[in-house]
Formats: sequence, C-alpha cells, structure tokens
Amino acid sequence: MKMLRATRNADIGAILAEQGLDDHSALLRQRLEAITADDVERALSEPAGSYNLQKLSALISPAAEDYLEEMARAAHELTVQRFGRTIRLYAPLYVSNHCTNRCLYCGFNRANEFERTRLSIEQAIEEADIIASEGFREILLVSGEDRQFISINYLAELAGRLRGRFSSIAMEVYQMSRDEYARLFEAGIEGVTLYQETYDRRAYNYYHAAGPKADYDFRLSAPENIAGAGMREIGLGVLLGLTDWRAETLALAEHAHYVIKRFWQSHVSFSFPRLRPAFGVRDSQFHSFSDRYLVQMITALRLCFADVGLVLSTREAAQLRDHLIMLGVTKLSAGSRTSPGGYSGRTEATGQFEIDDSRSPAQVATMIKEQGFEPVWKDWDKAFLEK
Repeated sequence: MKMLRATRNADIGAILAEQGLDDHSALLRQRLEAITADDVERALSEPAGSYNLQKLSALISPAAEDYLEEMARAAHELTVQRFGRTIRLYAPLYVSNHCTNRCLYCGFNRANEFERTRLSIEQAIEEADIIASEGFREILLVSGEDRQFISINYLAELAGRLRGRFSSIAMEVYQMSRDEYARLFEAGIEGVTLYQETYDRRAYNYYHAAGPKADYDFRLSAPENIAGAGMREIGLGVLLGLTDWRAETLALAEHAHYVIKRFWQSHVSFSFPRLRPAFGVRDSQFHSFSDRYLVQMITALRLCFADVGLVLSTREAAQLRDHLIMLGVTKLSAGSRTSPGGYSGRTEATGQFEIDDSRSPAQVATMIKEQGFEPVWKDWDKAFLEK
C-alpha cells in the first residue's frame, strides 16, 4: 500500500490532510483492505519498535488479524525489554462535572439536565487523601470544561497542596494556552492528557455540537502547547467507537510521531478509551469496537513505538484488563470514581461514564503480581526536578 509522504516541516494538520487521515473515506478503507499477508509479514520483519506509516498500516489491516498471536508475543517481549516487568498505577480525581461543551458521547454534555457538582479545594484534598490512603502516588485531575470555577488559579493552588502527597500529578481538563500550561507546570503538574477524540473532521464536527471544544484545529494544536510548556508527559488518544478504529490509529500514530520528533524532552503515551454507557447518551449512533480490535490496536502501536506508555482505564472489563497487561500496557487506573466526590461518597453526582472494572486498588495490584509483574505506585521522585 502506497502512502503519501508528508511535506517536510508541515504542521500536523497539513500532514494528516496529505495522508488523507483527517477524512476517513472509503478510499482509505480500500487501501487497508488491499494489504496482503506478505505485506504483514514484511512489516513484522522490520525492527520491533520502529515506526513508519506503511508498517503500521499493515499491522492494523484486516490481513493482520491472522497474525495477532505473533504480534502479541513480539509486543510483550519488546515491552518487557524497554519497561521491565512493571505496571504503573494511578487514580483519577474528578473535581467538576460542569461543562460548557455539547459532546454527544459524554455524560457531562451541557444539554443534559442533572444536578451539577464542583469540589472546593478542601473537598478535593479530602478526596485526594482517600486516594493516597489506598497507596496511589500518581493522581490525574479531571474536570469538564469549567473555566469559571476550575480556573488556572484553582488548579495551581490544588497542585501546590497535593505536591506533598503525590510524586506525580497530571491533569485531563479543558485545553489551555502554552503560558497557562507553563504556569501549571511550575505549580507541580507534570503531565497532561488531552484526546483529539476523533481525527475525522466531519465526525468531529458532528459529535462536538457546541462549545470551545468544537474547534478541530485548535484541539489538534494542543500537544504542541503542552510540550512547549515543559510538561513531562503528554497523553494522546481517540475515543474508540466514534469512527473507524483503523483510520483513527493511523492518524493517532502520525500525531504522536510528529510530537516525538519535535519535543523529544516530553514522554508520549497512548490511551485507549472505549465508549461506555453514560447519562443521556444514545449508543445506537456509535461504531462497534471489539476486544479483538483493541488487541490488534495495542500490539500494532507497541511494535511501532517502543518507548511510549500504553494506558488502560477501568472502562474495560476486569478479565480483559488482566490479559491486556501481557501485550504492552504499562499503566492502569484502579478503583476509579468518575464523579466529583465519588471517593468519599459526599455527593450523588452524575459520573462522566460507567466504569467496568470495579475492583479495589489492592485487588488490581494483586492481579498484577499474579501475572508476574510488579505494581508501581510511585514511578519517580520530584527531587529529580529540583534545581
């Protein structure tokens, strides 16, 4: 399968457009379906962990489905070689379910009518203390698009209060400017997760009906601002089930490759959020995405990106997560609550989506050990950043 070569020094929007990856057309599907077993074997013969678009296209093609066992073995071996037999653990802390966006797949959609909840700094600290008491030293701050209350000042103050409790603080909130990210980095936040959700422009416009998030190109530029602000970790991903997963995987990989080449100081990770039932969301409009496809996506990306983190949340079922840590996953959430106040039971707040793996952090850690891996609660120490 021949892919176009992106123009040197083009921005990510131009690169995706040249490759036809911002428009999941029938032509792209036809190209993937034309890939043969010989193409897949040729891709598997290339050095494990090296990336080019043609190689990844072969590994996520329908023809590669017959090679999943071989891909899984190679992905496992490469992950152990690069990361050791360790799995990092983290927990999300939701601080607000207010949102100014109208995303059709999200329970926080501003058009949904329910009682909204915001946590004060003190209430957020109370939730964080519960998370810390379960062993976690990595925390992810999560919010809807709620700049009015979850302001830069709020996040900076909260991060400052959490620095003594957690070795790593990351966030998954609304998109910011480079200067705003830089301020939060100084306050103690080292990582940002921000999903494009879908790289298909038409689908993006459909699913993001209104709000600041409705601007595709503005969203696409976010990782450059995150990296330019000095953030240590950048989390990328697509919401699996919105459009064709194979086209999304190719676009996601090109975006990651673009960021890695330009901002080598930051570490990139992939997340694999799959659509889950949520308040006010009709699932009939979404694409099916099987467990088998998830295996193919994870192993293909690992075989093209040796050093990226692969993150799996409690959206997935317990039994599936048990198996997937053998295929390249390096980080898991555990014991998650997707509503503000969910850990303390302070409120009956509506969550962003329903989780599937409801095991306690201790149970997940035990499972990791039984699989022959070591659960890592604290991956690094802030002392390394001290001047």
